[in-house]
Amino acid sequence: MKLTILGGGGFRVPLVYGALLTDRAEGRVTEVVLHDLDAGRLSAVGRVLAEQAAGVPDAPTVTATTDLDEALRGADFVFSAIRVGGLEGRAADERVALDEGVLGQETVGAGGIAYGLRTVPVAVDIARRVARLAPDAWVINFTNPAGLVTEAMSRHLGHRVIGICDSPVGLGRRIARVLGADPNEAWIDYVGLNHLGWVRGLRIAGRDELPRLLADPDLLGSFEEGKLFGVDWLRSLGAIPNEYLHYYYFNREAVRAYQQAEKTRGAFLADQQARFYDEVGAPGARALEVWDRTRAEREATYMSENRQTAGAGERDADDLSGGYEKVALALMRAIARDERTTLILNVRNQGTLSVLDHEAVIEVPCLVDANGAHPVSVAPLPDHATGLVCSVKAVEREVLAAAESASRTTAVKAFALHPLVDSVNVARRLVEGYTSVHPGLAYLK
Repeated sequence: MKLTILGGGGFRVPLVYGALLTDRAEGRVTEVVLHDLDAGRLSAVGRVLAEQAAGVPDAPTVTATTDLDEALRGADFVFSAIRVGGLEGRAADERVALDEGVLGQETVGAGGIAYGLRTVPVAVDIARRVARLAPDAWVINFTNPAGLVTEAMSRHLGHRVIGICDSPVGLGRRIARVLGADPNEAWIDYVGLNHLGWVRGLRIAGRDELPRLLADPDLLGSFEEGKLFGVDWLRSLGAIPNEYLHYYYFNREAVRAYQQAEKTRGAFLADQQARFYDEVGAPGARALEVWDRTRAEREATYMSENRQTAGAGERDADDLSGGYEKVALALMRAIARDERTTLILNVRNQGTLSVLDHEAVIEVPCLVDANGAHPVSVAPLPDHATGLVCSVKAVEREVLAAAESASRTTAVKAFALHPLVDSVNVARRLVEGYTSVHPGLAYLK
């Protein structure tokens, strides 16, 4: 089975390959093709993968190419993990927004809109090529903003593109762990959009244990989200929000913390990864060792400004192991082998949330089998959550319309309608700022 990874020179690719190395069942991936526009990054990641595979019998073969059509042709699965504009583009997204006093995070607010406007045209081109060159392939989208990009690709690939994110899985795992339950045996009632969802229940042996957590302030304050949001606010909500909702519920504090930080997250990662690729390219470098060390630093500093604002302290050691590669491999196995499972995924709504149309991509539990991912029926969201979901989905639709029409006016509308951008004039200045620093936005007229 052939797996193509777009963005194959990316830092997190070894997580995926490492997971593949432990999969010894029939119907497993035997060939991995890495595609990237940067041959140097492909070479560096290839060295890490070679060290991972050393001594592993029947390890999947790895080839690398900068030719997109060659990479896609004949693929059974395509993992799309591209970053249009690179980390330098992410750093610029953050800085332009912060200069206007609004959030520049890569998936939330102004930064997410800018990233989406750059990424959607490229993602659509990829979807069209997959439809032509590998029409039977399943596309698993990692690319942020994951829900928006998945929806753009679904207009050309239908149900054969599925978006993934490890945030809901990590959240459910933390809740189960603090309740003393096995995360693999828990049913997580989670619903929303990517990076905008809530756990409203966690069932173990048919019993909802979330009320027990919400009733116990010591338990509730003992894990990441309890520290981040505060016990009183979680009890007020009656649910546990995805960590990214901290940018909405504590927006002023988050913006202030990012403005005061020595570096934005994008700038930090750009510098860190530049050092990584330089180190791995040095003669005699132990590529896997360098990668492990760099990854540990990256995970430990994740959302550090938000935790500092909340006084949440350091991340727990159990939260530093990643997880998106496990979700991706579980999804791929379920489809390829018809091993039915349940995963929280980004898929077309199909009537699951009545306030959104059938084609809107949402993030909910899905039953997965050989025919793809099927969203499970969920109860309606409370009004405050419904309002936020509908508002952000409307912004995503304006981003898609702007990308399709190349309309600068529609791009301004997308920024202006976002709940974290509080002025049409600010929206206009954001578009001016982003188009001046990003060649990838030159198409907006």
